[in-house]
Order: sequence, then structure tokens, then C-alpha cells
Amino acid sequence: MSMIQVNGKAHALVASFSTLLEELGLEKAVVATALNGDFIPAGQRDQIILKAGDQIEILAPMQGG
Repeated sequence: MSMIQVNGKAHALVASFSTLLEELGLEKAVVATALNGDFIPAGQRDQIILKAGDQIEILAPMQGG
């Protein structure tokens, strides 16, 4: 099975960045995303096709001071 890394943890490869967010229940969440160290704007997530070995980071904004 082909794998990707999501926030440092192994995850089964899915077709696209937006599919990954749906599987994680984050499709409507306000999050910052990166693929292999490059920021991915929300408007471009539908166009990103994932490949085995990709490194994805998903970060939620934090409040506080």
C-alpha cells in the first residue's frame, strides 16, 4: 500500500489534497496546509494530486497570548 505522511504520521495515499482533508473531517475547517514544505493555498487544494511519500502538514490557527 502506498503511503504519505500527515503531520509526521503514516497515512494511506489518497487521490488529492481535498480528498485527504475530507477523510480527516477537515474539509470545512480553517487550516493552513503544506505539501513537501511548500504552502498550499485553500483555493489550490482541489488541484493537488498526492504521490506516495509526500509529506503533508495541516495546522490549525491557535489563539492566545
